[in-house]
Amino acid sequence: MTTVYWHRQLPPLDAEAVDEFTVEADSAHVTGEFLHRDDRVWEHCEQDLTRTACSRLDQEVQRLGGRCARILDERIEPKFDDAHGEAWLHGRYTYMLYR
Repeated sequence: MTTVYWHRQLPPLDAEAVDEFTVEADSAHVTGEFLHRDDRVWEHCEQDLTRTACSRLDQEVQRLGGRCARILDERIEPKFDDAHGEAWLHGRYTYMLYR
């Protein structure tokens, strides 16, 4: 059964909206920097961020006693640690919890 519905995907018709919440997640750290969004490194981090966010959302749905969540808004931004020469993506997801 699907727990996370992204943007245009709709939850089941009998699901009852509870409230909006926010969850944050980070991708794996990679060596170097992102040159642009078409970069393979960006794509790798974006896929990892999506997996991590889905895992966090599944945990939150269970913790809050919900049935599923629908992503309403997402903000993804690159992060850098010059001291260690690493980069990663940070995501902030606003979602509606359903019972």
